[in-house]
Amino acid sequence: MKYVSVDQVEPGDVLARSIYTSEGLTLLQTGVQLTVGMINKLRRFGVTMLSIKDPFFDEVKEQEVVTETTRKDAIRNLSGAISCVQSGKEFDVRGIQKSVGNIVEETLRNRKVLLNLGEIRTKDNALYIHSLNVCMMATVMGVGLGYNTTQLKELAIGALLHDIGKLSVDKEAPAYKKNSRTNHHTWIGFEILRKKHEMSIVSAHVPLQHHEWVDGTGVPRGLSGDEIHEFAKIVAICNYYDNLISPLSEEEETLPPYEACERIMSLAEKRFDHKMVIHFLRSIALYPIGTSLKLSTGEVGVVIDQNRGLPARPVVRVIRREQQANRRMAEDHEICDIDLGAEPTIFITGVLE
Repeated sequence: MKYVSVDQVEPGDVLARSIYTSEGLTLLQTGVQLTVGMINKLRRFGVTMLSIKDPFFDEVKEQEVVTETTRKDAIRNLSGAISCVQSGKEFDVRGIQKSVGNIVEETLRNRKVLLNLGEIRTKDNALYIHSLNVCMMATVMGVGLGYNTTQLKELAIGALLHDIGKLSVDKEAPAYKKNSRTNHHTWIGFEILRKKHEMSIVSAHVPLQHHEWVDGTGVPRGLSGDEIHEFAKIVAICNYYDNLISPLSEEEETLPPYEACERIMSLAEKRFDHKMVIHFLRSIALYPIGTSLKLSTGEVGVVIDQNRGLPARPVVRVIRREQQANRRMAEDHEICDIDLGAEPTIFITGVLE
């Protein structure tokens, strides 16, 4: 599998990762052979990157923290909740709780696996993929911090629904009152969740505080330091990171994962809690599987595996080609897997699309 720009995809290439609708339905299934029409339609849908199968990497299987079935189920239940909020109706909490329970269970089972965020975003599903990614990242961080199952579920629910206040149509809610200091989507999200007696009030504070910065310059209340709940500090980082790497977010620029991590490091003790930044960097793959890298050897390779304790030092597969001196100039090749965790003199010098 390789993760490539949609502009590099050619008719006949085979999709390596399914694409979902905002309802959690499969738009294009893994294994489908792409046509010119499909590629053009994906461009119109806002797709910029795709996972494509490659014969040199067919046996490379991406380890998943959360299974595809659980991810699709979470998107479907989130979609149902959002539809209810948008129409001013009450949503059923049980579907959200079921999805979150599965995410927590699988994350605990796969705690040694680094999280790769590989879902393909479209204009239609971007909000749902963003919410799911933030939820998975926050849950992985919570596991690393030693939270118990109850705490992980409270964190995961707040993370999955952290932006639900952006979608409310309840103009009578306090957050819509003219000149009110609560005129912000964080307050609206808090008001929606705090009325759900099946949910912990702690989960409701995640939407409320995920734009508060530790130096006191955030919104909506300008909280600082220990005034901000630990869960909200986690989601603040995850939310910002996922927006940075998404071409469909409201951020001014889109960054590759390793640059987004560098941006977050630069904001430690300003926007973000330093302890939480450290745990975040231990949880996320700086170079996701399928990423094409340029090495200090001058070679180009593709990430095929991760080193849990060294997220900046993945395993890279390089295809070394040699042309044979015959009439057709046939090309021979050698496959070489380089574990950067065991090769301290080889460095990553760039990321290629």
